[in-house]
Amino acid sequence: MIIVDASKCSGCSRCEVACAFFHTGMTGRGSARIKVVRIERIGIDFPVICQHCVERYCVKCPENAIEIGQLGQVVISPTLCVSCGICETLCPIGAIELFEDVPYVCDLCGGDPRCVKACTLGAIRYEPDISGDISLKHYKSKSKSLTPEQKRVDFALASTKSLRETWEAKRRK
Repeated sequence: MIIVDASKCSGCSRCEVACAFFHTGMTGRGSARIKVVRIERIGIDFPVICQHCVERYCVKCPENAIEIGQLGQVVISPTLCVSCGICETLCPIGAIELFEDVPYVCDLCGGDPRCVKACTLGAIRYEPDISGDISLKHYKSKSKSLTPEQKRVDFALASTKSLRETWEAKRRK
């Protein structure tokens, strides 16, 4: 699983560029499997990526096009996938998004995540032994009518709450 330290993220998007280029040979946010959420009003940049959650909502694909790989990563079969978007709808944090009718989600780059290598600030790191330990149940009920981007913003706000509280307490001193 990829762990994010929001206190170190500058919002440079090197992780997005490295991810997109590794998977498609092109750069562009749409084809990246990691998305940096920028919440300028509060000064937060937060990379959102598949959490390899306990619930595995995405596996409820009606076409059985999604399975879990050996590393705990989400694997989408391009021959079974019909681009119905159910996986995008089911993911409560917006970690799966259809781009040009293809669902993009982190596949951990075969165990060598390029986003982690590209992050020179140490804001993201790969911890292979924690896969499947995170529950996203709390986000599920809130996410039903949201777009993937709105889900990512909600997840970023929730994930950075304690960090923002710490910053606010320091500011008040």
